[in-house]
Amino acid sequence: MSMELEQVLPGEIERRSFEIITEELKGRRFDVGQEDIIKRVIHTTADFEYADTMTFSPDAVKCALEALRDGGNTVIVTDTNMTKAGIHRTSLEKLGVEVHCYMADPDVAKTAKEQGLTRAYASMEKAARMAKETGKQVIFSVGNAPTALIAIETLMQKGEIYPALVIGVPVGFVNVVEAKERIMAAKVPYIVAKGRKGGSTVAAAILNALLYKIDNER
Repeated sequence: MSMELEQVLPGEIERRSFEIITEELKGRRFDVGQEDIIKRVIHTTADFEYADTMTFSPDAVKCALEALRDGGNTVIVTDTNMTKAGIHRTSLEKLGVEVHCYMADPDVAKTAKEQGLTRAYASMEKAARMAKETGKQVIFSVGNAPTALIAIETLMQKGEIYPALVIGVPVGFVNVVEAKERIMAAKVPYIVAKGRKGGSTVAAAILNALLYKIDNER
């Protein structure tokens, strides 16, 4: 027995998807500024568990929006090229915000091999050096490697960087939960998906929700 298909025009699919998400959340309320992010993550993953696991430090959304509005003074650093590719390019260009992923850089690979580090760890160290040299503030977006979060927290302890925001949503089993907990215990604005779930698409969805909010204000 075939199920009847819902007739939706191509341009209306996203709007209808968000209507369904709102319906299935059954009137659940979220803090101001967080709802768009949570719904965007659910839209990306079709996983309503994120309504419970998405965790925000006080003023995390406010800090993120201020950093993004600061345009050319802000750089987003990701731990995967997938996240980088998934961030809405037009919105970034309007703000003048650059996105970098250093994971494939030869110097990062060399440092990681010589020092016995993961490339993710070494790439966060490179990001800290970039921030120090340029004076730019950094939004870190981590969707894959927990060692990237560990590096960020270690660099903060050493006083080598203070991020404008840390998006901590790596996915997996080894040190994933622990790395997220360390970021949540650090004195830094954060948006974290507690537990094992996450991924590069989730990291991109969080950034896109923030960018779309700024777009809609114009």
